[in-house]
Order: sequence, then C-alpha cells, then structure tokens
Amino acid sequence: MTQHTAIILLAAFVIGLVVGGLTFLSGNPSASAVLAGLLSAGGGVPVLRTLIG
Repeated sequence: MTQHTAIILLAAFVIGLVVGGLTFLSGNPSASAVLAGLLSAGGGVPVLRTLIG
C-alpha cells in the first residue's frame, strides 16, 4: 500500500468516525450511526482521492 492510499484511507476513517459519533450523539440509534459513518467514509474516499491526488 502506498503512502497516498494510506493517507486517504486514514482520513476517510476519521471522517466516518466523526460522522458516526455525531449521529449517535444526536439521539439516533446505534445502527443508523454506524450506517452513517460507513456511508460517509465510503463516499469520502473518491472525494479525498481527487482533492489529495
């Protein structure tokens, strides 16, 4: 794995944690918070690849 890929995946992971945590703290169930975190992390990878690439 290249350094570029590692940075993008790490940033996507952090974004997913933040979104999932904020979703959970807003009072939504755990399952929807996990889903929101996964979707934001997955959706963030192409955007981060374009921005950092």
